[in-house]
Amino acid sequence: VNPVKVLCNNIKEVIEEIEKIGENRENLSFGIDGAVIKVDSLSLREKLGSTYKVPRWAIAYKYPPEKKETILKDIICQVGRTGVITPVAVFEPVWLGGTWVKRASVHNAEQMQKLDLCEGDTVLIEKGGEIIPKIVGKINLESVATNQRNNSLILENKKMIQFIENCPVCNTKLVRQEGEAAHYCPNYNHCPPQLLGRLQHFVSKKAMNIEWLGGERIKTIWDRGLISDFASIYDLTQSDLIGIVTGDGENKSSIREKGAENIINAIEESKNTPFERVLYALGIRFVGEVTAKKLAKYYKTIDALINADFEQLVSLDDVGAVIAESVVGYFANGENIALIERLKSKGVKFEIEDTFESKRFEGLSFVVSGAFSGYSRDELKKTI
Repeated sequence: VNPVKVLCNNIKEVIEEIEKIGENRENLSFGIDGAVIKVDSLSLREKLGSTYKVPRWAIAYKYPPEKKETILKDIICQVGRTGVITPVAVFEPVWLGGTWVKRASVHNAEQMQKLDLCEGDTVLIEKGGEIIPKIVGKINLESVATNQRNNSLILENKKMIQFIENCPVCNTKLVRQEGEAAHYCPNYNHCPPQLLGRLQHFVSKKAMNIEWLGGERIKTIWDRGLISDFASIYDLTQSDLIGIVTGDGENKSSIREKGAENIINAIEESKNTPFERVLYALGIRFVGEVTAKKLAKYYKTIDALINADFEQLVSLDDVGAVIAESVVGYFANGENIALIERLKSKGVKFEIEDTFESKRFEGLSFVVSGAFSGYSRDELKKTI
C-alpha cells in the first residue's frame, strides 16, 4: 500500500497536498508523474460508478515535467533508414525522471536554429511525457545577435553549432524538399546507415517478421560482411551464422547450431509473407503499412505497381503527391528494380494470391474496442 496518502476534507486541502507531494517528488523511494485524488466514501464510489476503463470516483493530477540544467557538449547528426538527418544533442549526464540522461533529439535544422545552441551552453532538459528527453531552452542567452554568429565567431569561448551540409557518413550533399522540415541524404543505395536501417526494418515484426533475427543480430551479420541487401539474407547458411556473437557484457550471446537452424527456418518461412507486407518491408519513403496495403490491393502485383505513373497513383484514395513522387522515384531506380528481381528469384511474394472475395462486408465499418479472449486487437482486425 502506498504510504504517501492523506485524507482531505475539502478541495483546498486537496490542492495543498498535491503541491506538497510535488515538492517532495525527488525524495520518494519510487518515481511518480502525478497524484491521484479519490472519493473516500465507498457508498459514494458505488453511486458514481465507472466507465468500462476507469472509475468516476478517482482522477489523476499530472505534474509538469521535471526540468534539469546541464552543459551542452556537442550536437551530432544521425542518419535514419530513409536518409533523414536527425541532430542529437550530447550533454553532461543528468539524473532526470529516474534515469541518467545524456542525449536528446533536436529534430531538425530549424529547431537547432530556434534554440540557438553553442558548445558549453547551459541548457534545460525535460522528458516529454516523462519518457523522451528534449532540450526546452537554455539559460545563458548571449547579447550578440544571431545573424552575427558563425562558425568562426567565438563567444565567451563557446562556438556556435551549425547544422551540417553533407552526410556525416558518406559525405553526400544533403537536400531538403520544399515544405519539409528535415534534411536528408539522397545517396539511397550506398549510404551505409540507410542500408543497415532498411535491413533492420525489412526483418522487423510488421514487415517480413523474420523471428530470431532482430536488429542487433542483423547489424552483427552486416558488420561481418555476410549480407549487403535484402536478397542476400536469403543466401545465408547455417554455417555462416554459427559462432556469431551479439550483444555485450551480461547480454553477450553466441549463436549455436540450434539457434542458427531457427534463423534459417525463419528466413525460409518469411517467403510466405503477403505482398502488402513485402511492399512495406522494402522501406519506400513515405509508404507505411496502410499505404502499402492500399497499393497492394489496387495493383495486385509488383510489376503493375512498377508501371504505374504519377497521375494514376495520385488518383487513389489517401495517396498524395508526396507519396506518389516517392513511389515513382523508387521504381525509376535500376538498382531497386534489380533488387526486387533478385528477391523474386529467392521466392519472395510480389503479388496477391487469388482469393474468393465476398461482398458481405461491403460498405460496412467495424470498430474494434474493449477486451477479447483468444485474440489481440490486431489479430481480430486481420481476421475481419
